[in-house]
Amino acid sequence: MKSSHGDAVLDRAFQLLRAFSAERPQLTLAEMVARSGLPRSTAHRLACQLERHGALERGDEGWRLGVGLFELGQLVTRRQRLRDLALAHMEDLYEATRATVHLAVLEGDDVLYVEMLSGHRKVPTPSRVGGRMPAHCTGVGKALLAYSDEACSRLARATEPLAAVTARSITDPGRLYAELLDVRRRGIAVDREEAAANLMCLAAPLLVAAGVAEAGLSVSMPARGRLQPRDVEPALRAAAQRLGRTLRQART
Repeated sequence: MKSSHGDAVLDRAFQLLRAFSAERPQLTLAEMVARSGLPRSTAHRLACQLERHGALERGDEGWRLGVGLFELGQLVTRRQRLRDLALAHMEDLYEATRATVHLAVLEGDDVLYVEMLSGHRKVPTPSRVGGRMPAHCTGVGKALLAYSDEACSRLARATEPLAAVTARSITDPGRLYAELLDVRRRGIAVDREEAAANLMCLAAPLLVAAGVAEAGLSVSMPARGRLQPRDVEPALRAAAQRLGRTLRQART
């Protein structure tokens, strides 16, 4: 019951937001009521709630969409542009390895998967496009954490154990910090069944400036299959370097 009530509130909030258009970017309360079909009291309550979250702004002549929605839209645009720029390089890496290829970005303590090409070597992966995983348990997450000064600083001071996803997940902050320093030195991160059983992952950062990683590229394979890290690493390094160069050029 609680869930259905929440769904109804969300539906009405979007109903109100869709009352705005390019032709009518600013509306009075009466116009919002007429265009959304919502009761006046409901429209006013939702408008005030959306204003608190930056989704609506109130001016002298009515309401308009807020900068909070613009900021969210910019995130979607950047993620889509990243995916578009990366896809050809991901396909080349897939052809070279026939293994699952991921493109991901760091979001707080998690990695967010932007794109994924599934490989021929069938092994269950916990990842999905739009999904998240704890960064410290994944190869691509460690590749990105290694280039996050904030994350490394927190790990260097941390005393509490990290959450485990599998029995092989690294939970000791000091051990993870030492591994991130090695990742930064080598340019390659490895996940050894730390995110899922029988799954190994090699990852590399996509550098857009000295010490700045915009995203990460990874290859996943069975932990005890015929494909070995040494078979994948050269292709991964080459793809990450080419894609990093593409991203740098797109910034200029």
